[in-house]
Amino acid sequence: MARATLSSDAALNTDAIAHDERPNELIIGEAVALDLRPTSFILRAAGAAIDFIAYFGGYLLLLWVLFSVADSLRLDDAMLTALSVVGLAAAIVGVPTAVETLTQGKSLGRLAVGARIVRDDGGAIGFRHALIRAFTGIFEIFGTLGGGAAIVALLNSRSRRLGDLVAGTYSQNERVAQEVRPVYGVPYQLHAWSLTADVARMPDALARRIAQFLSQAGALTPATRQRLALDLANEAAAYVSPLPASDPELFIAAVASVRRDRERAALEQEKRGLERLAPTLTGMPRGFPDRG
Repeated sequence: MARATLSSDAALNTDAIAHDERPNELIIGEAVALDLRPTSFILRAAGAAIDFIAYFGGYLLLLWVLFSVADSLRLDDAMLTALSVVGLAAAIVGVPTAVETLTQGKSLGRLAVGARIVRDDGGAIGFRHALIRAFTGIFEIFGTLGGGAAIVALLNSRSRRLGDLVAGTYSQNERVAQEVRPVYGVPYQLHAWSLTADVARMPDALARRIAQFLSQAGALTPATRQRLALDLANEAAAYVSPLPASDPELFIAAVASVRRDRERAALEQEKRGLERLAPTLTGMPRGFPDRG
């Protein structure tokens, strides 16, 4: 099948999507955009306050227990001081590091606000990231009563504090309302063509690229949108007959819609067939007693 009817001098620019991506998106190796939204400054502050209350509440409880049993355990002032210092170090460094490492970026405060600490590439943090964040927090959170962390967080788009900048992490908001994408049918210009068109099954990689382009077309610049549509239309043309004389973007939208509708119809027909055969497939042979 000839592909010249949809060709042009525009070639696919593989870097185009990266230049037009939305600020909260991360393009991974499969050219799939992940919507990774950072936690706002207010939510981060609320989560940090909850963690502060939890950790220092536990530390104060530990001190109360120590002083309550000091006489019975015959602990002198030097031992109480040493245990208090160890407990303080555990409250501001040891416990937060352990919690973030074991939960891969969660904590009590972040569970409450729906946040998680992740690497800059969206992956789970490890012990090194948690330890750097905890040690840096001694100076920017406790040393400045949170003022240093607040100033740094307000000066960058992801509300990252100094510990995040050093460790290469940020707080990701996981409690985001699900975006419902509209499902479009065949463009009306190609409705008559779609009734008789022969659209073969396309490779999965091409089908994914077409679906991704159609979902993100509105975020691309007009020039990039036209180039990508032309290239995808040329690739899809090998699986379509006859080729309509239409805009490339309308063509690939119609192809995707036709394939979706026909595959859904085939699945529904298969389901009806299985339901019709269910009594025969699951029933007992004629004359065989049912003992079960």
